[in-house]
Amino acid sequence: MNTVVTSKEQILTASRELVRQGGWHAVSIRSVAEACGVSVGSIYNYFASKAELVSDTVESVWCEIFHLPEDEAVFRDTEACIGWMYSRMEYGCRQYPGFFSLHSIGFMREDKPDGKRRMQKTWQHILEGLCFVLKHDARVRPGAFDAAFTPEKFADVLFSLMLSALLRQDYDPAAVLEIVRRTLY
Repeated sequence: MNTVVTSKEQILTASRELVRQGGWHAVSIRSVAEACGVSVGSIYNYFASKAELVSDTVESVWCEIFHLPEDEAVFRDTEACIGWMYSRMEYGCRQYPGFFSLHSIGFMREDKPDGKRRMQKTWQHILEGLCFVLKHDARVRPGAFDAAFTPEKFADVLFSLMLSALLRQDYDPAAVLEIVRRTLY
C-alpha cells in the first residue's frame, strides 16, 4: 500500500467520488484511505478527524457545483446568471443525489458549527455574485433600487427562491426570471 498521498485535493476528490457513488454514509477515514490507496494514518496527516474530512468534502462539493463559469458573460446579465445557477443546481443534484437536502438538514439538525459556517461562506459567495450582477446588469431600469429596496435585499429574495427550488428539485427558473423581469426591467 502506498503511504504517501500527493495532496489534500486528491483526498477530497476521492471523498467526492465516494459521496457520488454511495452518499454521505460512504465517507469515512477508512473508506477514503482505501479509495486513495493509502494508509488510514496518511489521511490523518491531512485531516484531524472524520468531521474535518466531511466538512472539507462538503465545501469542495459546493465549490465544484458553483465553480466560476468559463463564460464570464454569465455575470453581466441577471437572467443569464440565474439560468446558470439553476443549471448548476441541476448538475449538483445529478452528480450528488440528495446532497442539498441531506447536507442542509444534517448540518441544521446536528450541532456542526463548522459545516454551517462553510455552507454560509459558500452561500455568501453566491449572494455576492448575484449582487454584483444586479448592480452591473445594463438592462436594469434606472431607479429599480433605492435605499429601502437594495440589490442586496433582492439578491437575498432571489437566493431564497433558489434554495426552495433546490429542496423541491425544481430546476426550471421561469418563475424567478419572471419576477426579475417584472421587478427590474
